[in-house]
Amino acid sequence: MTTGFSSTSCRFADYFVICGLDTDSGLEPDELSGENFEQSPLRRTFKSKVLAHYPDNVEWNPFDQDAVGMLCMPKGLAFRTQVDSREPQFHSFIITREDGSRTYGFALTFFEEVTSKQICSAMQTLYHMHNAEQYDILHTPTSPKGPEDLHRYHSQPRPVLHAAPSISRLQRFNSYDISRDTLYVSKCICLITPMAFPQACRKVLQQLHQAVACPQPPPLPLESYIYNILYEVPLPPSGRSLKFSGVYGPVVCQRPSTFELPLFDFAISEMFNLLGVENVLQLFTCALLEMQILLYSQHYQRLMSVAESITALMFPFQWQHVYVPILPASLLHFLDAPVPYLMGLHSNGQDDRTKLELPQEANLCFVDIDNHFIELPEELPQFPNKLEFIQEISEVLVSFGLSPEGNIPSSDSQTKYRSFRSVDMVSDKRNGNLASPLHSYLLKENETIARLQALVKRTGVSLEKLEVKEDPSSYKDPRLQCDEEELKMHNSNIHIREVFANRFTQMFADYEVFVIQPSQDKESWFTNRDQMQNFDKASFLSDQPEPYLPFLSRFLETQMFASFIDSKILCHDDEDKEHTLRVFDARVDKIRMLNVRTPTLRTSMYQRCTNIEESEKAIEMRVTKIDHTALHPHLLDMKIGQGRHEQGFFPRLQSDVLSTGPTSNKWAKRSAPAQWRRRDRQKQHAEHLYLDNDQREKYIQEARNLGTTIRQPKLSNLSPSVIAQTNWKFVEGLLKECRNKTKRMLVEKMGREAVELGHGEVSITGVEENTLIASLCDLLERIWSHGLQVKQGKSALWSHLLHYLESKEKKTATPGGLGPPGCIHDTERRKSDGGGSAMPPLKVSLIQDMRHIQNIGEIKTDVGKARAWVRLSMEKKLLSRHLKQLLSDHELTKKLYKRYAFLRCDDEKEQFLYHLLSFNAVDYFCFTNVFTTIMIPYHVVAVPSKKLGGSMFTANPWVCVSGELAETGVLQVPRNMLEITFECQNLGKLTTVQMGHDNTGLYAKWLVECVMVRNEITGHTYKFPCGRWLGKGVDDGSLERILVGELMTPTTENDERMCRTPPMQQSPGMMRRFVTISPNSKPKLNTGQIQEGVGEAINGIVKHFHKPEKERGSLTLLLCGEFGLVWALEQVFQHGFKSPRLFKNVFIWDFLEKSQMYFESAEQREAAPDENWQTRVRTFCRFMRAINSTSRNIGKDGKFQMLVCLGARDHLLHYWIALLADCPITGQMYEDTALLKDRSLVNSLIRVLQTLQDFNITLEASLVKGVGI
Repeated sequence: MTTGFSSTSCRFADYFVICGLDTDSGLEPDELSGENFEQSPLRRTFKSKVLAHYPDNVEWNPFDQDAVGMLCMPKGLAFRTQVDSREPQFHSFIITREDGSRTYGFALTFFEEVTSKQICSAMQTLYHMHNAEQYDILHTPTSPKGPEDLHRYHSQPRPVLHAAPSISRLQRFNSYDISRDTLYVSKCICLITPMAFPQACRKVLQQLHQAVACPQPPPLPLESYIYNILYEVPLPPSGRSLKFSGVYGPVVCQRPSTFELPLFDFAISEMFNLLGVENVLQLFTCALLEMQILLYSQHYQRLMSVAESITALMFPFQWQHVYVPILPASLLHFLDAPVPYLMGLHSNGQDDRTKLELPQEANLCFVDIDNHFIELPEELPQFPNKLEFIQEISEVLVSFGLSPEGNIPSSDSQTKYRSFRSVDMVSDKRNGNLASPLHSYLLKENETIARLQALVKRTGVSLEKLEVKEDPSSYKDPRLQCDEEELKMHNSNIHIREVFANRFTQMFADYEVFVIQPSQDKESWFTNRDQMQNFDKASFLSDQPEPYLPFLSRFLETQMFASFIDSKILCHDDEDKEHTLRVFDARVDKIRMLNVRTPTLRTSMYQRCTNIEESEKAIEMRVTKIDHTALHPHLLDMKIGQGRHEQGFFPRLQSDVLSTGPTSNKWAKRSAPAQWRRRDRQKQHAEHLYLDNDQREKYIQEARNLGTTIRQPKLSNLSPSVIAQTNWKFVEGLLKECRNKTKRMLVEKMGREAVELGHGEVSITGVEENTLIASLCDLLERIWSHGLQVKQGKSALWSHLLHYLESKEKKTATPGGLGPPGCIHDTERRKSDGGGSAMPPLKVSLIQDMRHIQNIGEIKTDVGKARAWVRLSMEKKLLSRHLKQLLSDHELTKKLYKRYAFLRCDDEKEQFLYHLLSFNAVDYFCFTNVFTTIMIPYHVVAVPSKKLGGSMFTANPWVCVSGELAETGVLQVPRNMLEITFECQNLGKLTTVQMGHDNTGLYAKWLVECVMVRNEITGHTYKFPCGRWLGKGVDDGSLERILVGELMTPTTENDERMCRTPPMQQSPGMMRRFVTISPNSKPKLNTGQIQEGVGEAINGIVKHFHKPEKERGSLTLLLCGEFGLVWALEQVFQHGFKSPRLFKNVFIWDFLEKSQMYFESAEQREAAPDENWQTRVRTFCRFMRAINSTSRNIGKDGKFQMLVCLGARDHLLHYWIALLADCPITGQMYEDTALLKDRSLVNSLIRVLQTLQDFNITLEASLVKGVGI
């Protein structure tokens, strides 16, 4: 029957529940809880039932029988005899509804004597059967399923094969004799409440249990106390405290006001005690980055307490994914969920971690709470300012008498625990963080501190500045209404939470500036929510200190950050804002008022938390002056003689008095100033979107219908159809996530080009590409681990690849297998344009790519190998093709995966591969740029001109290849072969090739078409066009040239290429001479085109410097490539150059040398106009001399190129143009129409070149080798 209450709860508790053994249905084994029948009957689990709950139902929180039953007794019923320990155990749990709102449960489990004869004899029978089986096993020594299996399930020594003594030993260990032993069974009493007040609920339940265990009956029947807590105790309003009566003493609870951090009543210090600061911070980082987190402990309360504490510390962010702090045994298949989750798994205390078969560990953070041990996913970035943060938290813990290292349980797990690493210590010392010796008088004064002295030395916590909390037993504030321990817990909680909250307020102090407000109305914003960018990530990151980036760039991609920004967009004014956002914004405003946008926001300077005191005062005020006292428990209108007290047995309660509340309720109707506002509870529960109710309902519905991944598993006894449906939702969710990720990565990569095509905002270029690729690798691992039959190794993807490799090798070993394993034969080679026969493309081979990865010694783990393989495949534009080939082995996929697995859903798999195919539209260098230290084989081919073939060429050629990361040094090329393969450390993207020859032999003249260089792992082929002679007396007399390269884009079958980004700029294939063999062959440019050319070249360089550093291309290309600065200035100097007599070549360098001679001549010095002019002339001449005196034979055009590059580097070009325009030599060598003689054109050229002054241009070593300026 439903109580007559308003539609939202304002009561402290919604239900009182009793669970335990249903004597009518007898002993039902609980198969789902995963225990084995080789366990002795006392160690097995049996089904528990919800025996009673009061009231039957409340409309705002319908009673969920399955969930409550499972979570009150997650392992089912437990039996004990009088020899076992039977301490009552308290634990809390949480039930999350589909809309994300939560209900809390608090359960006390105790043991009660079994009075039913049937149950006792059933247990006796089970024992007889069990002992007979064990006897059989012991007497069949040949049976392979013998003692080992037994040993696994019993903690006793392995049975020896002497029949009689073994049986007696078995009986002694876990026997039950009906005539001799008393049988006890577990029972559980539980409160279901709308808000979490664990301390108060624990007291209430313990006092109820105490009343049952006590020989004297309690002052009133138990019904009175239960009725009181259900119907007469209200929830405290925000900012108030409340006192009500338990059976034996008062219970106090208090709730923070709307300006304080949200309610949190679990002891956070317990988590630090169990794990230690370092581990907590690693776990915290994993949770913020939405990894899969699995907590593991024998104690339910520990699981709950760690899960709740870690999520509470995330303020103002909220965990958005599957959250099941206590995973009932029947839901173990949920660990297969390919989504981020935070779950708690109960361990039975005997099994080792290695026995746990977890479906996927590539992205898993495993926390073994009882052993103080944490296993982290690879490549976890550090939390910003980690050391200073640890220092600040440690100081708080020490001030409350807690050890920052936690309580390490036993010596063996000490080895597992990685305490502060010495490296961290060294850098801490550098930052001046380590403590000086402590004052001895302080130690004498206070024992707690004395105990911590040793620890302090280790962790570097400075205790000078600490105020020590005095020992609570020494004094008691007479006004205090709650016990000291409780106040201490509230205070330590608020201290720790404030320190954590302060990190986020500092980190995101100016986040509002970067929120992108939607231009359209809320309606259309909802519908397109998936496609909308809501935060300008690139600009935000560009403002952050460098060390923060690895963490922040990943954090901004999380669901919790997106939801936080969404809620910011949805509530404009303060009234709308939901509690956490309002509190956070108020704090941010405060920080900004103090800082007034000082530069500290930009630096990584650590700012400590300053507002702890006010929060502490608020709590102390509430517990010294109680705002509300609830009605006292009183006698109810009960039938006489029913509530009789029987020590040790929880009575059967009278349901008629408990199932309905009082008809009129003073405080339900009281219109006190907004005290029990209906909105209170809604605010508490509207954890995801803060709109008015109807909108919120609508949004929740929409969100559900979007086929989003499951937020919560339904806690019910699962039928195969429910499991199938769950998995189907996972498959849909994975596909959707894949679609969104690929789209996000493409838009990111194509940047402006995509914006022009109308996808998304300009501002979203520049988030670290690495972050996105790492999250793609995580997604692939989740897909590959969904529905695995048997797990092998930590990476499901790599394990599948290894199986594939093995099966291919077997096939090739048998006759009839052709060609190398896994190669696609020549017909399927990639055609590559341009290179012609000079360099046939690499074969496409999945297996060859795997071998490359296996040969990289630096990569030690399977997860690392899988990631490297994905990066390599992305760079080669083969990811989709390789995975398609891997999955085309249907036999293998069937062998490895269950029917419901994502990889066996054909339509979804096809769509997934199609999404990945879209990556072929852009160029990634995600392998080359990440594995910078590995050795890579390169293949170089010099292609001589076909017209004047190099067949007679007698000199010895050499090359030197440079890339963004390194250069090779001079490599000799065999004259007759003209190609070499060499191995060297990764050069990065290739930029230039220097090539030349030693001028020996009869015919030392060589016309080179181009040089081709290929990276033999990634298959990237670079073409370095030349088209010039090398040799004395031909062309410009150069024996060596610097060639600028470009990456060739492979063209493959049309169906594979959906679209193409334009290639990088070309490099000059044209001859840089004024008079070529046929002087009219080259089109002459007019002054307008030349100015445009210069403008474009300068513009390219300006744009280069405006991009984030990680995204800049090659500056060398912009200077020396086709239509680069050197080319543009060449056009300037060529314009109007007087044509010399036939067959004589004149180069720009000849003009520059004449000008230099003129400047240096003596009469010039006398007529020097001014001091400035003289200095400019001197630098010009110095540069000319330095370039002319270099030992390199780079020829006249090479020298001109070097002069332009050096002039750009030192910001001198505009001075030099001015000098040369005024030089009389110009008058002699140029016609009157020349650009250099037109004063206004020269001035505009000078202005354009001046824009380079703002940039710090660094030249590649190969461009200025041999010039010591």
